[in-house]
Amino acid sequence: MPLPKYPTGDTVMGRWPGSSLYYEVKVLGYDSRSRLYTVIYKDGTELELKEQDIMSLAGFQARSRSPGRRRSRSRSPARTTRRSSSRAAAAAAAIADGATPSRKDPKQRDALEVRLIPVLCVVVIYSTGAFFWLLFLPAWVLFLILQVNQEDPSLTNFPPPFPPLETFWDLRALGFVLLWILLQALLYILPIGKLSDGVPLRSGETLRYRTNGFFAFAVSAAVVAAAMYLDVDLTYIHSHFLQLAVASFLVSLLLSVYLFVRARSAGLGELALGGNSGNVVYDFFKGRELNPRIKGFDLKFFCEMRPGLIGWCLINFAMALAEMKHQGLETPSSSMILVNVFQLLYVIDGLWNEEAILTTMDLMHDGFGFMLAFGDLVWVPFTYTLQAYYLVDHPNPLSLPVLFAIVVLKLVGFYIFRKSNSEKNAFRRNPSDPRFSHMKTIPTATGKSLLVSGWWGVVRHPNYLGDLLMALAWSLPCGFRHLLPWYYMIYFIILLVHRDSRDMSDCRRKYGSAWDEYCRTVRYRIIPLTSQDLTWNVYLFFIRVSAGP
Repeated sequence: MPLPKYPTGDTVMGRWPGSSLYYEVKVLGYDSRSRLYTVIYKDGTELELKEQDIMSLAGFQARSRSPGRRRSRSRSPARTTRRSSSRAAAAAAAIADGATPSRKDPKQRDALEVRLIPVLCVVVIYSTGAFFWLLFLPAWVLFLILQVNQEDPSLTNFPPPFPPLETFWDLRALGFVLLWILLQALLYILPIGKLSDGVPLRSGETLRYRTNGFFAFAVSAAVVAAAMYLDVDLTYIHSHFLQLAVASFLVSLLLSVYLFVRARSAGLGELALGGNSGNVVYDFFKGRELNPRIKGFDLKFFCEMRPGLIGWCLINFAMALAEMKHQGLETPSSSMILVNVFQLLYVIDGLWNEEAILTTMDLMHDGFGFMLAFGDLVWVPFTYTLQAYYLVDHPNPLSLPVLFAIVVLKLVGFYIFRKSNSEKNAFRRNPSDPRFSHMKTIPTATGKSLLVSGWWGVVRHPNYLGDLLMALAWSLPCGFRHLLPWYYMIYFIILLVHRDSRDMSDCRRKYGSAWDEYCRTVRYRIIPLTSQDLTWNVYLFFIRVSAGP
């Protein structure tokens, strides 16, 4: 039996699973059957590594000094590596660093061509995918608006009639959108409200944010009340919903172009890991700069929480007024009131706890490009209001027991959502807070700990459970006559399945054996479906609901 290359007790460099980063470890033993080394990191984390994932100290130092390689600036497994979006550029750069094949040596030329094939495939996949979403997302919003605007919006009437091109554009609608964004920008820069610290960046810098979203909402509500007092017809929002969506899309597109151009002069430390691939289409979609600011005005934070989110409530309110006008009602219907109140509570909660968004993926890791700009300014205000838009011309009376049951469902979902998110945000900001002293945690090699008590010890992603219950409560007031008002529920399930899969993969790569221990401790998942299960369930739901009453 051959002796192990690295004897027990040796100090070597071990590659962190799922990354290209090496850290100093001590060899604890070698299993000749599995051919795996058991090593321990400095923080006490034990992992099993293959021989090819281990290097001697001398070999690693020689490798680091090699001019053909760059030394990693990361000193801790907590620092994230470049995401898969930049792999194509990295791989291409690695090939470019190699020797140029001689024309007289066909073997060397063929070897380079074989190495180039997967790189080119990755480039094509990312370019095609990003280009597809650039076209699909605006087209999908347009389809939803045109479909729900029909007298019978069932999918048997697909596709919806395409209106004349001139009906898509209205200069007043563009002016309304710009005026609304300007109002929210003015409220954002007012020196009112708390200055909150964000999560430390890779450079070590900590940005500060003016978290006065609830104040902005209150002033916006006062402005709307004043407009009604002056007999401003807010049902214009309903009658020009399509034109407002097109105007908002134009604003998001121009903003995305500006963000992409200004990112060309940004420093390397100011760029997001995910959108700095070198692929123009993908980087435009994903966003290159992490925190684009104009003299302290944080564009990403502003768009995430202000124009679209508060505009969502304004649109819902305008739909309630339009329903009264179209149906000849003195007050909105019970269904419309539920949708308005439920979604209003969701938005107010987000603005009241605005500081919590500073620890989300969008703020910490994602660049600001078309994906977020379109999502904030178009997707949220013009698709999340679909239930209210539907109820304007498709009323759905509710009996008192059904109304009571929907309210209870909403309150239960909101309670779970708020409590679990508050736990997560507080623990991320200060794990040593006395309120967590009695809770169980699992230490990881990154220096962070995984919370396995409270809501997060009951089930993985308890906030997803609360979100799903609330989404169900938003759709139930619309009834079961058509599929379209259930769009948000279906979309949200697909989104959460993707997020759960992504989180499982990322956490297993980041935390290694600590994540496996977490999964053994917290066994229950909110999203247990495979992609095949999800597709089948959505298909059955579509067949049953689209068939009508």
